[in-house]
Amino acid sequence: MFSVAVFLESFEPLLWAARYTLLISLLGIALGLVIGTLICAARLSPYRSLRGFGAVWVSFLRGVPLLVQLLVFYYTLPVIGVNIPAIAAAVISVGICASAYISEIWRGAIAALPKGQAEAALAIGMHPRDLWTRIILPQAFALSLPALVNELILLVKASSLVSVVGILEITRASQAQAATTFRPLEVYIAAACLYLVINLCLAALGRYLEARTAV
Repeated sequence: MFSVAVFLESFEPLLWAARYTLLISLLGIALGLVIGTLICAARLSPYRSLRGFGAVWVSFLRGVPLLVQLLVFYYTLPVIGVNIPAIAAAVISVGICASAYISEIWRGAIAALPKGQAEAALAIGMHPRDLWTRIILPQAFALSLPALVNELILLVKASSLVSVVGILEITRASQAQAATTFRPLEVYIAAACLYLVINLCLAALGRYLEARTAV
């Protein structure tokens, strides 16, 4: 029979573990934005070598599961003499994986902008740097915002994979709690509810930002 008491008691350790889920997801999306912007610039570069590098980067990271990337990254670094904490390895792996998707989100948003805007800006003598910072990027950000929020929500759910390297995030904490209480149904439903609340909050934040950036 379902135990409401166990269900409610499960939230205390899960809420404690949720900080690692949020930390990895937010730092991962931040790192992914930085790297993804660079990869997007490479994909749009006039140089064939940079375009080729960007295409290989995106194809490889989108073609290999995040779990495999995480395990390769986590176990390869010690072999070459680099020892970093598990949480740092998780953030870097998640960020690198996210960069492939974010670069394509940026590229699609930029391609959707009317080319006449850039041509008109250059025709009146606007510096290319100003063209990107004042015209292209603000509009591209507004266009790509729903997809970026969706990517963040996907990262929150994908962060459960970092439990394989020993990080006590929501999924691993729920496994430990279920093993202790012998009540997996209540514990896992509590974990599902916590994931749902986090993602609903992120979705609401995305709608708020969309309203603020709407033209």
